[in-house]
Amino acid sequence: MPITTCVFDAYGTLFDVAAAARQAATEPDFPQLQDNWAALANHWRLKQLQYTWLRAITGAPCGFWQVTQDGLDWALEATGLEGDAKLRQRLLDLYWELQAYPEVPAMLTALKKAGLQTAILSNGSPDMLTGAVQSAGIGALLDDVLSVESVGIFKPDSRVYDLEGQRFDCRNDEVLFVSSNGWDAAGAAGYGFTTAWVNRAAEPVDRLPWKPNHILSDLTTIPDLATA
Repeated sequence: MPITTCVFDAYGTLFDVAAAARQAATEPDFPQLQDNWAALANHWRLKQLQYTWLRAITGAPCGFWQVTQDGLDWALEATGLEGDAKLRQRLLDLYWELQAYPEVPAMLTALKKAGLQTAILSNGSPDMLTGAVQSAGIGALLDDVLSVESVGIFKPDSRVYDLEGQRFDCRNDEVLFVSSNGWDAAGAAGYGFTTAWVNRAAEPVDRLPWKPNHILSDLTTIPDLATA
């Protein structure tokens, strides 16, 4: 079946999760972040993800904003910046204004011109996703923004991937699912989607039973894949 719908993970896929720490490091109020913003950003993202998995498998649900704050607190301590309330608040505020990667607007525009449906399917809460979409100025290029909050569990649980079919009423093999997380692309492949892993960091493929159908360095060629 031809692809009719392109579904994107949000954080790290469309939106640059390192942007908050990178931006704060340029501000005169936070010179302590200039030399280790990249380490903080990496710690923050990893712990944010780990906490979604741990809460899912232990039956301790919470919203994505909670794991975002918890991950940041761990990252601040890991980089010797714990106790800096002003820095913590600034980083959290910036997370609501994450920048989209440079190729995102043109890529989404090409998909819409080709007549494809586009959506976000994310662990993010609806208000966080609304803030990111508005900040990036891509709302007009998306048919919907789907959050795991409606099912109460984080990816890669299959109930999350069910949301796409419920919203767009299409077969799994009509969907191109795109994520910067190898485990997410693998989980979606196991679910039955055609998947593209945006491997910006050139990491090894995860050792899982399923593999992404495509591995890309950025989102530029997504329209070519979707219309091939």
